[in-house]
Amino acid sequence: MADLVLCEPTELYNILNQVTKLSRLTEPNYLCLLDVRSKREYDESHVITALRVKKRGNEYLIPKSVDLECVKYCVVYDYNSSAVEVSLSNDDDNNSSDGLGQEMGSGAAIEYGKILSQITRHPVYILKGGYERFSAMYHFFRTQKIIWMPQELDAFQPYPVEIIPGKIFLGNFKLSCFADDPDNLLHIQIEDSPEAKISPFFRHLCHFIEIHMELGSVILIFSTRGISRSCAATVAYLMHENHQTMKRSWAYVKKCKNNMRPNRGLVTQLLQWEQIVLGDLITDIMDPLY
Repeated sequence: MADLVLCEPTELYNILNQVTKLSRLTEPNYLCLLDVRSKREYDESHVITALRVKKRGNEYLIPKSVDLECVKYCVVYDYNSSAVEVSLSNDDDNNSSDGLGQEMGSGAAIEYGKILSQITRHPVYILKGGYERFSAMYHFFRTQKIIWMPQELDAFQPYPVEIIPGKIFLGNFKLSCFADDPDNLLHIQIEDSPEAKISPFFRHLCHFIEIHMELGSVILIFSTRGISRSCAATVAYLMHENHQTMKRSWAYVKKCKNNMRPNRGLVTQLLQWEQIVLGDLITDIMDPLY
């Protein structure tokens, strides 16, 4: 039996915006998004690619068009799951979804999630706050479209992933839109190579972000492809801001952006930054994870 876990709106937003060469929404076994609201509510608007869950009498039906056993992300939402009283675990771990305890209560999303957990191998995610909260935060993901053709998903242009909700985003050069303004743009000019030195810029980078966070700015950290240098910069900032290990910051960014892959030189410099931030080398970069 698979676990049933709560999924923050930001987490679903990032799941929808994962990309390799194309949006990962083109992959048949990547995401199954299921809407358990009424037909009227679904027809009025729903999250892109969501399937409406149908019922026969009082029994929920399993969609036949999806191999749920193989789907990596199975996400269920109703109108407002936050109205359901649940018992949470892992409250001290901000980098993981909240597990649902035994006192789950009731609710359409949780009820259907329990059914799916008997079928799937991966956890079943219950969208916290349901459609109401998600659509309020990400209104541009609302749609009335029901059928998506493969070429339409191929053409889908992902948004930058969200690192700190509403404040810090991570993406590639194509997602940037900027003028050469020294007050609002910090350009760190290094090549994407193991020999490139980014560590001398870490303090300035963190200070620049801190200033703009205090000003209430929305920040985009980007590089050419958005998988190496920009990811290393994001990890370095989180290590500094949260006074935490490279391992913990890395895991958080990896969860937000699945295809992050800083080159080996950047990994080594992040470890050196860990020693500066924490006064010791803690993370084992010989782990294949890095």
